[in-house]
Amino acid sequence: MHRRTFIKNTSIVATGAALTPGFAVSGQVTQNKLPKWKGFNLLDFFSPDPAKGRKATTEEQFKWMADWGFDFVRIPMAYPAYLKFDRTRNITPEEIYQIDEQAVDRIDKLVAAAHKHNIHVSLNLHRAPGYCVNAGFNEPYNLWTDQKALDAFCFHWNMWAKRYKSTSSKRISFDLLNEPSMRADMNDQHSKRSSVPGDVYRKLAIAASEAIRKENPDHLIIADGNDVGTSVIPELADLDIAQSCRGYHPGIISHYKAPWAMKDPDNAPTPKWPGQVGDQYLSRAMLEKFYKPWIELVNKGVGVHCGECGCWNKTPHDVFLAWFNDVLDILSSNGIGFSLWEFAGDFGVLDSRREDVAYEDWHGHKLDRKLLTLLMKY
Repeated sequence: MHRRTFIKNTSIVATGAALTPGFAVSGQVTQNKLPKWKGFNLLDFFSPDPAKGRKATTEEQFKWMADWGFDFVRIPMAYPAYLKFDRTRNITPEEIYQIDEQAVDRIDKLVAAAHKHNIHVSLNLHRAPGYCVNAGFNEPYNLWTDQKALDAFCFHWNMWAKRYKSTSSKRISFDLLNEPSMRADMNDQHSKRSSVPGDVYRKLAIAASEAIRKENPDHLIIADGNDVGTSVIPELADLDIAQSCRGYHPGIISHYKAPWAMKDPDNAPTPKWPGQVGDQYLSRAMLEKFYKPWIELVNKGVGVHCGECGCWNKTPHDVFLAWFNDVLDILSSNGIGFSLWEFAGDFGVLDSRREDVAYEDWHGHKLDRKLLTLLMKY
């Protein structure tokens, strides 16, 4: 029904292979191995074409984040944004190695600005060689099936790991791949999706982690959940890799009327929270069921963070806030931090273009004070 297809809610398989000695057993509450970071996604390098990129995040905005009590930003990057190649045609496998140092320097500058305000930075490949949850750029191969794509993936992560070789894991982390799934046609986001086979995801995670940790064995690595971020990955639980969930469930709330996420957005049932919407009753209980495997993962000693969450601007504001309060309460009460998609823009606290919000003028921006207050509460 929607872009972030909630295919299934994988249960953790409690096998000996999935547990490292010293990890808590089921029924015991363990402190999350990851800090309870809270913050925002920054879309400065989200577009594969730098000419179509977002307005740059300013140092003043990092100061606002820090002053408001936030300590985390995730930077979802499209790898072509920092390459040099002929953009009048499709990229070739060879061109995926052509790093544009000036573009990388701009990313470094963004990271440095965050660090200046004591904000942790999580670098993420939102578009990696051979895979992206979104369309809009033609990939020359498939990350899940082609060794050349995996080699390029590891090359890019080794480059970033080398660049931040001396940076503490308290300040930087590496989020391997945004919202993995298998897709029949890698260049058509509407083609049929399925889960990434556990052994395939494990192979990718091990290869990338080796490329990263050969530069610094203490680098912090995060893997997004399977099924576009929604399902835990039991096959990675014995690795020293944290996992990232999502705060978009159910999609009828988070992506109401979103044309990229719904087949018939104009006829979507009006969301309520709680309440009957279409053929399902939406409630906190459904959220508790959805997040149960993630909480179990924390209790088994695997670090968990919610790398993306939030709501597009067509959902009625009061419904959004009521739902989001339950999402954040469940996550926070289990020691799981979060990162809103996004800081400024349609999902953000600034300039979201909602029609039912009394915005506060904030240094030339339109601030959603009610949303900000809710985020600060947790």
